[in-house]
Amino acid sequence: MAEQIIHSILLALHNIALVGCAAAPFYNRALVTKRGQYGPKLDYKLDKVVEDTLQGNAPYCMAFIAILWFTGLGMPLNHYAFQGAFHSLHPVGMAALGLKLASLLGMMIIMFIIFFQINPRLRELFSSFTPDAGPDPEKEREFFAKRARRKGLCEICLYFALTILVCSAFLGFGA
Repeated sequence: MAEQIIHSILLALHNIALVGCAAAPFYNRALVTKRGQYGPKLDYKLDKVVEDTLQGNAPYCMAFIAILWFTGLGMPLNHYAFQGAFHSLHPVGMAALGLKLASLLGMMIIMFIIFFQINPRLRELFSSFTPDAGPDPEKEREFFAKRARRKGLCEICLYFALTILVCSAFLGFGA
């Protein structure tokens, strides 16, 4: 009974993190697409809201990934602790697990690039803008080029998140 309760709690947390991993890039994509309708010309107030929102989501993304790893490792270890062996997986389940882990690794690489390379530069560029004066054209071009790069990486991240969601359904494939 204790094994099933622990497994259910880990699975619930895992599923919440999975949904969070898919929802974050989905809603960020919607925000960036709406902002894109106004073109690559700085609108200080609008762009401040967009940047604050997108960059404010970084801790949530990191937390969701950490929860995925913790619960993803916790479920087989829970079974091992109670049964003395790991579950054997059907080849379909093994393939799904491999694809899920590869997608998760891909998401982590993308998050590293966005959070530690692109976002700091975007913050630096945006801090040079003011609500009253027109931006330096070179900095404005770089700002929107970095945003476009981030948007492209977030698109890939969304597909990785959807792959993780789909693959999770095949982990319990019967032997």
